[in-house]
Amino acid sequence: MFKSKAMNALVADLATKKTAAQALLTKEGVTADELTNAQKEITTVEAKISMQETIDAGKKFDENGEIVKDVKPVTPVIPAEPNSHAKMWKSPGEFLLAVKSASAPGGSVDPRLTIKASGASEAVPSDGGFLVDMDFSNTLLTKTYDASSVAAKAFRIPISEGKNGVKINGIDEKSRANGSRYGGVQMYWESEVDTVTGTKPKFRQIELSLKKLMGICYATDELLSDAMALQSIITKAFTDEFSFKVDDACINGTGSGQPLGILNAPCLVTVAKESEQAADTVAWANIVKMWSRMWGRSRQNATWFINQDIEPQLYSMALSVGTGGQPVYMPAGGASAQPYSTLFGRPVVPIEQCSALGDKGDIILADMSQYAMIDKGGLQSAQSIHVRFLYDENVFRFIYRTDGQPMWNSALTPYKGSNTLSPFVVLADR
Repeated sequence: MFKSKAMNALVADLATKKTAAQALLTKEGVTADELTNAQKEITTVEAKISMQETIDAGKKFDENGEIVKDVKPVTPVIPAEPNSHAKMWKSPGEFLLAVKSASAPGGSVDPRLTIKASGASEAVPSDGGFLVDMDFSNTLLTKTYDASSVAAKAFRIPISEGKNGVKINGIDEKSRANGSRYGGVQMYWESEVDTVTGTKPKFRQIELSLKKLMGICYATDELLSDAMALQSIITKAFTDEFSFKVDDACINGTGSGQPLGILNAPCLVTVAKESEQAADTVAWANIVKMWSRMWGRSRQNATWFINQDIEPQLYSMALSVGTGGQPVYMPAGGASAQPYSTLFGRPVVPIEQCSALGDKGDIILADMSQYAMIDKGGLQSAQSIHVRFLYDENVFRFIYRTDGQPMWNSALTPYKGSNTLSPFVVLADR
């Protein structure tokens, strides 16, 4: 039977060390230390060979030491209720333990893993793993967006099977001046001109292509012995982390290998600080000017995203009225009876992804309905026993494919007025 490349190399190394040891026995003046070291080297290589045998168990290799994949089709086992995935597995933890068992040397493959409806296996399950059952994949993805403060508000576009992106036709409108609305449409009153020039709207394409977000989870054999604990950790840790990274991309993404974030979008409006404004401060005038630059139609959907360090200044912010004044920041509950604090009636949501106090992006006014996102196929998963074999750990890999960007390609010049408008407004560095 052929052996793996790694095993062949170890066997050759052992033969070399034994030959060298044999030579030491006939060497004149050989020392005890030399013999001891030779024995240690042989023992070490023999231990490696024993471990490699465990790793190679159950696999077939060709004459070059490469794995021979078993491409025999697996006969599917049809469940009593093929359309009810939830009844196939009691919990995601039970499913993950079944994957672990199927991947282990000499392990058994649960028939439910081979049902096409729940995700097909690759030719060598221990090398590629099994896909996460769609019910559990969708559950993880749903919880990811439930935990999200930013991406959950975006305009999500599902894409069909076999597609890796989408092109959306949009209006190329940069100005509301006559002759520029909808990119070039203009109407005339009959008395204004004798001859009417034909006009037409101008279109552009918004292109989104799937980007890959990947997460790795190491699970010890102790953890794998408890399905409920495994389920709890996988669900909590990965939904929180995927949620954090997707939200961060929506705010800070570069657009290169990841979604394009608000702070790097060409349509972003940046409001300058007040003259002689102190560093690391937020003034009422800043808030007023940010609100005035928010596109009117987006105000009803807008959300204030802030770094939590800003809150002390918001609580002390007030509008002067004569010799008195009134607060402008309405805390959650109490006077406002709202789940979130508000400014101009719109919710104020503290998020970690906002910049530090005083930096551009520490306070953002955004209408996320003007931010388009795509995703495909939910979360995909694979499992391996090899990556962390020496540490007695299994590895679960999760991949989520998504992309996103603002639907505007520039700020909008109003019909009357000099200040541009946008669904995305930030305060400049201070």
